[in-house]
Formats: sequence, structure tokens, C-alpha cells
Amino acid sequence: MSGKKLLIAGVLILWSGFTFAQSKPSQKPNIVFILADDLGYGDVGAYGQQKILTPNIDRLAKEGTRFTDFYAGAPVCSPSRGSILTGLNTGHATIRGNATDQGGIAGKKGKNVVYRANLTKDDYTIGNLMQDAGYRTSLVGKWHVDGYDSLATPLQRGFDQFSGWLINIPSTYASTYWPDHRYINGKLVPVDRNANDQKGYYEANMCTDEALAYLKTQEKNEKPFFLMLNYNNPHSPLEVPDLAMYKNKDWPEDMKIYAAMVHYLDQSVGKVKDYLVKSGLSKNTIVFFASDNGPRSEPTTRLKAVSEFFDSNGKLKGYKRDLYEGGIRIPFITWAPFIKNAPKTSTVPGYFADIMPTFAALAGKSSGFHTDGVSILPAIKGWKPEADRFLYWEFFELGFEQAVRYGKWKGVKRKNKLELYDLSKDLGETNDVAASQPDMVKKIESYLSTARTASPYWTVK
Repeated sequence: MSGKKLLIAGVLILWSGFTFAQSKPSQKPNIVFILADDLGYGDVGAYGQQKILTPNIDRLAKEGTRFTDFYAGAPVCSPSRGSILTGLNTGHATIRGNATDQGGIAGKKGKNVVYRANLTKDDYTIGNLMQDAGYRTSLVGKWHVDGYDSLATPLQRGFDQFSGWLINIPSTYASTYWPDHRYINGKLVPVDRNANDQKGYYEANMCTDEALAYLKTQEKNEKPFFLMLNYNNPHSPLEVPDLAMYKNKDWPEDMKIYAAMVHYLDQSVGKVKDYLVKSGLSKNTIVFFASDNGPRSEPTTRLKAVSEFFDSNGKLKGYKRDLYEGGIRIPFITWAPFIKNAPKTSTVPGYFADIMPTFAALAGKSSGFHTDGVSILPAIKGWKPEADRFLYWEFFELGFEQAVRYGKWKGVKRKNKLELYDLSKDLGETNDVAASQPDMVKKIESYLSTARTASPYWTVK
């Protein structure tokens, strides 16, 4: 048995000894994974936000476990979501960027022709895993790993049901927050309230309504369910139905809109959690909340001003598209009333590649999949690993870059030069200590030399 399989088996043994308070102890737990889009590490009250109110997400953190050192799969959307879905980091995943360097399928993004990769039939997803483990599976909202392949929707990649939008069908995202069509279980359905440029049905509300409708159908089912709920908020463009409690703030208009976008996200999280509690589903459901990468959707002066106004990246360096902490460290919360004595805070480092083995452990599935991650369920229970491990990222938009997290150390390799930071003393990555730590530099360089496989779509230049 390989070391990876031994590790997964050991995690399952640890999990079997955990204490639960389930109404049906033999039943596998339901899973709800809620994903925000471009929500910064510092955009949530539980992570230090002072101006934007996020009471529902904060309550989720207070009642559950708040991870302080958790990371997205990549500093942009498609590869980050691909990492969640496949359990692979960007050194091994099919999708390693939003657009390819070479190859891929051509399509239109606005007036430009863009080439994208997509999840293939050979990519075993968490949807496939949960189906194989006896779960009903549903995805609501943003998919963004279909590229321009019409046969790479959630319905072909492990999900029984899907309502949302696709890159491959422009009419479903012609207006991000007021779509005039919705792709629902293989059919393109008009959204009458948004027809003819009306703005009658905000996409965040649409996602929430669809999620609640799905949860209602699961109340009496004997089979467990997995729901992935992917919101667009607060990704650009800055759009919202109203300014909520920020209407009379003495702030620039952009700041009011962004705060209200986070408010709508927070309200949606609260509605889902409240339904789980009132319906009784919470007795056997674990909820995950995360963001897909750091803040500032595009590197524009306008969006940078918004991020700086709210300190969206907290004390971290960098934004979306950076491999520094601000681009990849994210708010990550788990909430599971059936797990007794879960810690309020976990400082154990983890990232999106860990989601698949975590779900496998929850579902009691120990084989049939490959992953670069490990289960974080022991961390939810308060167990800390005895040894550090490498977390890995690579990115191509600014030239080939690599990054690793190893214990307290963070390495960022740009333009063939390795920078090294001691995050225990320098969270903002301001002091490069590579020159004074030759042994650690050597250890990281050795790892980087074997951390990746070649990709047909992205090349090292």
C-alpha cells in the first residue's frame, strides 16, 4: 500500500473514533459546501473586517471552526475550483489557469477570442466520489471549469442536478448578476424577471432560492446529499439590488455597493444555515464556507481602491493573481453541530486539494481516487499533524511562478528566484530571509524540482 493510501486509511480510522451527536449514527453526514467569489481574507468580521457587517458568517465561525491558515487552490477562479473538484493541486491538475498558454478550445470573452481548458472525462471529481459513496449530488451557481466544451457541465462531471451558468453558454452569464437565462438540468430556461434588461431577480437570491428548494426535497430522503453552492458575490462588476444598511454611509458609491454585495452573500449564508436548523437537517450536516481566491477581481485602480478601503486582504500581501498570501489565503469555516468539542480555531495549514480526501473520510470511502491533499477532519476535531507537509501552487499569467507553504515557511519563486518568508514572524511577507536560511531554501528547491508534471496547456518559459 502506498504512503498516500496509508495516510487516507489512517485518517478514516481516526474519524471512526470521533464523537457524534447524530439522530441516525449509522447514516453518513450530509455536506453543504458554500463558495464565495473573490471574497478577501479580511472581508469577513470573523477575520478582522471592521466596516462590513457579516453576522451570519461570523456566527457560523463562532459555532463552528475557523481556520486561520487555509488556502485556495489558485489565485484565480478556474484552477482554484478545479482543485476543489479534483483534489489535485495546480502542479498536477488539468486546469492551471483561466486561459491557456497553448491549445484548449476557442471561445469568445466579450469581443476577444480566448482559449480555455476544461475538466475532462478522465477527471474524477468530488461529485463522482460522492455519487460512488451513495450520495445525491447537486451544484448551484457558478461552475467555471467547462471552458468552451458543451459536454463538460456538472451533469457530465458527477452531479445529479445543476442550476446555474456556464462559460460555454454566454446567455447564462451575459449579465453576471441579472441573467436572462439559467441552465437548469440540461435545459436553457428564461428568467422572466430579468428579460429585456429588467433587474428583477438578483443572482445571489436566485442561488439561495434554488439551494433551499433542493434542501427541501432532501428532508425525507434516506440517502445522504452533497450540495455545492457557488455564489458570484462579491466578484466584479459592482452590482447590487440596493445598498441595504450602507445607503446613508458617508462612503464613495463603489464602497457602498461592494459592502452591500458582501451583505447579500452573508444574508444568503444565514438563510441556508437557518433552514438546515429549522428542518432538522443540521443534526447530520456539515457546512463548509470558503472563498475561491483573494480580493480585487481585476487589477484596476477602481477595484484596488475598494480593496484598500476595506482592507480586504487584511494584513496580507497581494491580491487575486498573486501567489503571496493575499492572493491565496482565504476565510475557511466548518460548521457541524453533530461533531462534539470541535475547536473554535484551527491553525493547521490546509488547501483546496484537501477537500476531496475530507469528503472521502466523511463518506467512508478509502479508495478509488487520487489526491494531492489530506483530510482535514482530524483538524476539525482538534488534532494537529506531527509533521509539516508541502502545499503547492503554480501560476502563469505573470510568467511561470511557484509557491509553497511548509510549516511556518512560505516560498515564492518568481523569475527563477526563490523568496522565503517566516510567516510566524512576518505574515505580510515583507522580509525575504532566503539568504539567511540556506538549508530551508535547499529543501524547498528540492521539492519544487519534483512538484509538478508537464501540462499540454501551460508551459514553463
